[in-house]
Amino acid sequence: MKPILNSALEAVADIKDGSTLLVGGFGLVGIPENLILALVEKGTKDLTVISNNCGVDDWGLGLLLKNKQIKKMVGSYVGENKEFERQVLSGEIEVDLIPQGTLAERIRAGGAGIPAFYTPAGVGTPISEGKETRTFNGKEYLLEEGIVADFSLIRAAKGDKAGNLIYNKTARNFNPMIAAAGKVTIAEVEEIVEIGDLHPDYIHTPGVYVQKLIVGTQEKRIERLTVKKG
Repeated sequence: MKPILNSALEAVADIKDGSTLLVGGFGLVGIPENLILALVEKGTKDLTVISNNCGVDDWGLGLLLKNKQIKKMVGSYVGENKEFERQVLSGEIEVDLIPQGTLAERIRAGGAGIPAFYTPAGVGTPISEGKETRTFNGKEYLLEEGIVADFSLIRAAKGDKAGNLIYNKTARNFNPMIAAAGKVTIAEVEEIVEIGDLHPDYIHTPGVYVQKLIVGTQEKRIERLTVKKG
């Protein structure tokens, strides 16, 4: 059985200033809302955050950005976060933008214990500066390193007491690979069930990758609401 902690603050208690975090989600879908809010409350700073994007101005990772708690952001999409844009242009934050497929594969590789791999994405662009290249079958490839973080913060729809997780539809996104690539993975789940209640064929993340669990209620904000006129 994995520890089921009483609060998000307790769950992030071991995250120190200067830590490297992998954070699940895509836009605002599947983000560990309560764990992020706990980091905001705790005030942990000088963080290196690796995630697809940095939330929006007033929610998700955008809250850490607003509080100047992020020292470096590694992601693939700036999006519509005006504060993120402002900090980048003013030099207040270090940013490493990575092609989305490369980012996903670097995280997957890190979780699989693969130190590096070759990819054609980014060849001949500023992304390739300072990186080893090699030619295979007449085509040039870049060497990219796998990513492993001090902590992974993820969210799932349901988990059992052994840490096995199931995600809901598109909230699955980056969460499974991020769960595998953290030295310590903290899972925020909407519901905890008994061991054996989850069908083995439907488990997305095996409990071996999860060290801590919390139960949280999410707001599940919509990044951009589009409705049809009546």
